Amino acid sequence: MATNPKNEKANISSTNITKNYTLELTILTTLFFMWGFITCLNDILIPHLKAIFELTYFQVMLIQFTFFTAYAIVSLPAGILVEKIGYKSGIILGLLTAALGTALFYPAADYRSYGIFLFALFVLASGITLLQVAANPYVAILGNPETAPSRLNLSQAFNSLGTTIAPIFGSMLILSVTVLSADTIASMTIEEAEAYKIMEANAVQTPYLILTGMLVLIAILFSLFKLPKIDAATSTSGNDIASNDNNHKSAWQYKHLVLGAVAIFVYVGGEVAIGSFLVNYFNELLKMPEAEAGKYVALYWGGAMIGRFFGSITLSGMTNKKKKNIYSSLVFVLALVLALYITKEYQNISNISFSGFPKTATFLVLVGLNFIAFNLGNRKPGKTLAILAVFAAGLVIISMITFGQFAMWSILAVGLFNSIMFPTIFTLAIYGLGKHTGQGSGILCMAIVGGAIIPVIQGYFADTIGIHHAFFLPVLCYAYIAYYGFKGHVPSFNKTVKV
Repeated sequence: MATNPKNEKANISSTNITKNYTLELTILTTLFFMWGFITCLNDILIPHLKAIFELTYFQVMLIQFTFFTAYAIVSLPAGILVEKIGYKSGIILGLLTAALGTALFYPAADYRSYGIFLFALFVLASGITLLQVAANPYVAILGNPETAPSRLNLSQAFNSLGTTIAPIFGSMLILSVTVLSADTIASMTIEEAEAYKIMEANAVQTPYLILTGMLVLIAILFSLFKLPKIDAATSTSGNDIASNDNNHKSAWQYKHLVLGAVAIFVYVGGEVAIGSFLVNYFNELLKMPEAEAGKYVALYWGGAMIGRFFGSITLSGMTNKKKKNIYSSLVFVLALVLALYITKEYQNISNISFSGFPKTATFLVLVGLNFIAFNLGNRKPGKTLAILAVFAAGLVIISMITFGQFAMWSILAVGLFNSIMFPTIFTLAIYGLGKHTGQGSGILCMAIVGGAIIPVIQGYFADTIGIHHAFFLPVLCYAYIAYYGFKGHVPSFNKTVKV
């Protein structure tokens, strides 16, 4: 394939296996970071808007419902659009649409309108949906198909970097503003009430205006870069398996894709449901202030980042043991730095004490457990996915039947095991789709609507049986993912494939 194709539509062939796409993948990584950051800010918006508008758990989960419903509505049209205009143009359009959504937060805060907030979230999510439909298969296609899970895991690790930073950023700028009751505001003078409302609005407006500028800037930069122009309609997902399976006239006819779409649905639903309730969960468990609890959410999403780095190492084709050990050690160092920063134990590192066991040490033990789980997977994406799902389900159950610190750390550790689920399910599901890859990507991204439905259902149960036991829903989600990893991902046209 030409290295600088201007008007040429290049099909992916065996040259992809040998060509180095490091620069292109580095550029694409910025997208994964941005949509991770933006998506995770919802976890900070939820307690903030819940307090402002005095909403129930069910009502406030409309934030996630609106955001992720966009995936159901926009994904399939986005897949068709990407096939027509190409991956690069789809990415630029997605960035500009997302920028429009973040800009709409300004009038939403000005008018104190929950409805405008929800509309802004829908527009924002529509842009991110288009980004996902274009970027996920693009990363999978650029290179050797055997290492596609590792490649997508590495890109998704930077998505998790965004989700890790977002709660810290949001806690400082949004949750740090104390939300007053309507009665308290009514007792203020007109000048005091007006000053408070301005401060409250700025808590949301400033972060999202910054995001608007960043999204527009990235869109401009993307328009200037000369990325490989791949025809989404004819790309072969890095292999020609599908060409030997002539009975499939639509992506919907691939059983492993459809089962994969269900896996994406329950994975995103379970992950988002857990993340959405953490601030309120920690407040109930430990009477932890919202601003502090918001920072601990960063360990949940940061765990996903740590796990994705482990995944990119263990699922890669790397055979040099010394290199793998060095990279794994660096991931442990990253985990140590993250935990020290979130727990603030670095401030008194010579005399760390927390109920007999340091918080940082607790997190590192859980990271070690995650590392063991990856090695049990033996470099097989399907097996690794199933093992991590079993661990995740077990941790949620432990959190449900315990209290205090034990329950808190058990639920936080789930992030470590969520890590590689999305990229691994995605690459297993589009395996061998050939010319149907674009449509398959749209179907998988449509399944992200699980993030809209499952949190709302969990919100209902949180209102009725309590937030502590409402987590039974993610347990069911992880049980299905374990099935998909063990058996459901195997393509019907090649039962002997080892993926």
